[in-house]
Amino acid sequence: MKLSLSALTLAAVVATSAQAQGLSYPVTRKVDQVDTYHGTTVADPYRWLEDDNSAETKAWVVQQNEVTDKFLAAMPQRLPTRRIYTELYNFERFSIPFREGGRYFWSRNDGLQQQSVLYTAKTLKDEPQVALDPNAMSKDGTVALSGVVPSRDGKLLAYGVAGAGSDWQTWKVRDLATGQDLADKIEWVKFSSASWTADGRGFFYARYDAPKEGEALKGANYYQKLYYHRLGTPQSEDVLVAENREDKEWGFGTEVSDDGQLLLISVWKSAGRKNGLMVLPLPKGSFAGGKPQPITLDFDAQYSPVAVVGGKLIVKTDKDAPRGKLISIDLKKPAPAGWKTLVAEGPDAMTGASAVGGRFLLTYLQDAATLVRVHAADGKRLTDVKLPGVGTAGGFGGRWTDAETFFSYTSLTTPASIYRYDVKTGKVSLFKEPKTIFNSDEYETRREFVTSKDGTRFPIFIAAKKGLKLDGKNPTLLYGYGGFDISITPGYGVTAATWLKMGGVYVIASIRGGGEYGAAWHEAGTKLKKQNVFDDFIAAGEWLVANKVASPATLAINGGSNGGLLVGAVTNQRPDLFAAAVPQVGVMDMLRYQNFTIGWAWATDYGTSKDSPEMFKALQAYSPLHNIKSGVNYPAVLVTTGDHDDRVVPAHSFKYAATLQAADTGAAPKLIRIETNAGHGAGKPTSKIIEERSDILAFIAHVMKLEVK
Repeated sequence: MKLSLSALTLAAVVATSAQAQGLSYPVTRKVDQVDTYHGTTVADPYRWLEDDNSAETKAWVVQQNEVTDKFLAAMPQRLPTRRIYTELYNFERFSIPFREGGRYFWSRNDGLQQQSVLYTAKTLKDEPQVALDPNAMSKDGTVALSGVVPSRDGKLLAYGVAGAGSDWQTWKVRDLATGQDLADKIEWVKFSSASWTADGRGFFYARYDAPKEGEALKGANYYQKLYYHRLGTPQSEDVLVAENREDKEWGFGTEVSDDGQLLLISVWKSAGRKNGLMVLPLPKGSFAGGKPQPITLDFDAQYSPVAVVGGKLIVKTDKDAPRGKLISIDLKKPAPAGWKTLVAEGPDAMTGASAVGGRFLLTYLQDAATLVRVHAADGKRLTDVKLPGVGTAGGFGGRWTDAETFFSYTSLTTPASIYRYDVKTGKVSLFKEPKTIFNSDEYETRREFVTSKDGTRFPIFIAAKKGLKLDGKNPTLLYGYGGFDISITPGYGVTAATWLKMGGVYVIASIRGGGEYGAAWHEAGTKLKKQNVFDDFIAAGEWLVANKVASPATLAINGGSNGGLLVGAVTNQRPDLFAAAVPQVGVMDMLRYQNFTIGWAWATDYGTSKDSPEMFKALQAYSPLHNIKSGVNYPAVLVTTGDHDDRVVPAHSFKYAATLQAADTGAAPKLIRIETNAGHGAGKPTSKIIEERSDILAFIAHVMKLEVK
């Protein structure tokens, strides 16, 4: 392994050949870095960009943003697109309400507030009061709520805050009567919420150890531990409940049963869908110590605890049922041999389950659209929840003794409305409906089915103005994700609405790697089968062209995170099929992703370059960074990332953009937009969302020469 440290400063910005509109990119210094994987050497000339805190990398960020800002500012589509996006973003939005301690809680954003505000009310008819306003926590709106959990009596609120889009959280406790925070402060929390004991004396949470002086939290050197925090005591006195020193991939999610007598502990391992399950007795609703008892730690399937009913633990699982089923476990005899099926696996994928009002509400996906079925305590099917249409519904939370629950419903062309469901009568009533200037009556959504390279059939949803003319000239934006068991279903977003308002067609593809059809669908897009995901997305693009919705000159692709990987890989494999590509916060270096922050946890979907020669070859074959082709005309590319992203670190996008700019890929622009003081996207303030996403749409419109008024 060789590493040259010469030329410590960036070269001056110089012009490159054949660049559109006289574009000049910064010349990115190369180093003589070579790695060996199973006998194969791979160059990594931009390794130095992995240090996003170095002065040289920061200077590179400034120079790249100067080039990108100049290009974007010159686009005539930029200002009118931002105006449309702002107008459409400016509508009242609500979260799904939940009830605790005789209070209702929900969040609301008046339209352009940087962060949504948490409200509370004793009845749904009362004037709600502000429980917590994160907008008061920072001047620029970059501090966001990462979670809110009221105590059982509704008097206290545990809440998490995160800054600049980071995954790291600090948890505090607020007295809702006075509006003042208690002295309690919990730090080094990531990927965890809080679960109160029924007595209100404290809560469970998971965190990592604070780094030692001079060290950084990196990779698997640190691992998550489950603690109990008792109110009024310092964090240093918190009680360790569970950890696994031998397997540092363990993480913990917790929930206290409705009766307060049991802590349900989901043990996750990396980012895979398979998990373990443990329980810890809480005598009289209090934490008295003790060791969690395993229900299963085989990690052979997904086990999602639903409720404890009559001494039975109800669990949603895909054990021997890839599309999901509901089982009952006798807590006195929890051995797998005694598990009983309450609701058997059916033809549709069970994606959620809750226990409310003495009923089980089971959520399914049927060709990527939501169905909700109601079952009795003995598992017998009773009825279905009547939804407004073919779209996406979510929520249905609550307790076994509650009489009501709430859910949201949305489609590609209708913003999410909030509904109340009376469990006993089955009546659905509207609670909150957003008002927007977007006229959904002018547009329609249709579901079509695409056949992939290997014959697999999957749905796409096409939103467009009614009466769309199929002449192949429609500016079309295709979105996808394809990973980590995450289902892509039709739901309203301002990005799609703005693109429709601009005269475009918006398409989402429910491809393999997601959870649209259950465990087998997810696994068909992982590890050595990851190419299926890219084949599906390419097939969706080809379908749109063949059916004259679009043409290669009017088709753009977009995706974020794992979807950024998707866009990067597909752009390399079929640069002729698209006019523009926008990978957001993408995983671009598939040979080294596991070395950064939480990247090691993604190996369940990707595998790693160290696993085997076969896995290395598969990763190298599609890694966006390693397959950029010189001498081939690429579509216009706008890479986006955040300099504070500690999930998919910006080095992925930095190295990818530098490689793309250095290659001979034609005259179309190859730009990177780097948001400063921002992370992976969660909690991003409204102003930054509008600026970034409107720039993306304006860039695509500019490439397609679409006039925006």
